[in-house]
Amino acid sequence: MLHKTTRLMHAGAPAFIDGTAPVNVPVERTSTVRFENTSSRAALQKRREAGEPVSTYGRDGRQTHRALEAGIGELESARDVLLAPSGLSAISLVFIGLLSPGDHVLVQDGVYGPVRERVEPLLTRLGVAFSYFSAADGLPHKHIQPNTKLIYAESPSSFLYEILDLPALADFAHERGVLLAADNTWGAGLLYQPLALGADISIQAVTKYLGGHSDLMQGAVSTVDAELGQRLQETHHALGLSISADDAYLALRGIRTLPIRLAQHARGAFAVASYLQRVRAVTRTFHPALASDPGHALWSRDFHGANGLVSFALRDADAAQAAAFVDALKLFGIGASWGGYESLALVAPPQRLRGQRYWAGTEAVIRLHIGLEDADDLILDLAQAFRSVAS
Repeated sequence: MLHKTTRLMHAGAPAFIDGTAPVNVPVERTSTVRFENTSSRAALQKRREAGEPVSTYGRDGRQTHRALEAGIGELESARDVLLAPSGLSAISLVFIGLLSPGDHVLVQDGVYGPVRERVEPLLTRLGVAFSYFSAADGLPHKHIQPNTKLIYAESPSSFLYEILDLPALADFAHERGVLLAADNTWGAGLLYQPLALGADISIQAVTKYLGGHSDLMQGAVSTVDAELGQRLQETHHALGLSISADDAYLALRGIRTLPIRLAQHARGAFAVASYLQRVRAVTRTFHPALASDPGHALWSRDFHGANGLVSFALRDADAAQAAAFVDALKLFGIGASWGGYESLALVAPPQRLRGQRYWAGTEAVIRLHIGLEDADDLILDLAQAFRSVAS
């Protein structure tokens, strides 16, 4: 069988017509789909209603979208892939599509902040109950309820990269008839395979590593279960979620270079994380590829590499001192996203850290995204920022 990186280069490749084909899928923009005759339209509508990803209207997408779905499906080992205009809209699709008034959802406490800040208030207003569990607790026996319908996890967690035992959590959920969804943005499908490890749904912010160039917003929801895919498709259609053909093209282009970009991000991040461990002003470095990281054993078992994210706690520093450190950096931009070619730095919002049992410290935490620059240059930049703050 071909290696995944080889399959990614060919997923969704355009078919030959009259003996020729372009290397890249054409960008097919349209709002209206024309039909040869009424019977053709009726036949396609019937196939669409049966869950087949065919296009009867511009919102459904065309061949550019089908190619991207094939690429993400290859990454995630998925049967069905639904595209959304952002990572947050993909997350909301899962919650809205699978939960009803009176249901309960159990959420890992280290998830992406807007799950708590945006999705929870919306779903609470619609009659869905939320509670949170920590990966440090092991399996969440004491948190499960008779009306729990969904467990939502993110491994590694946001900002601190805590890793949970996803196969064990999947078994726990399925023994109780509960669905398991996992945010796979950190793993990008190439480094982590939640569906293969037992999750029912995998979610990605395509904005990050799949796009890779900081020039699009996009999300994706993947599943191997046909019935689940149909449920999500119905909600996807009802919400009118769609992306442009141009953005689909950009994401597919990013997938083609994903393996080599992630390898470079990982090399740079490991070098920076190793440097940070030697800095006296740093009390803790968060990066699961480090042998000292509490989640290293699970990471070694379940993952196929690391990405460019590294966080660290700055000794005896408050938010103002951490901001001064970030401001002193010259090669790192200041931004809330990550996954692009450029390095970024951000002071972790204290309220997001307080929600994670994994973090018991009081000092400020800074998140770095290590881009594709030379790691030695980035380390020199960090060193001068440490000197600047110390002086």
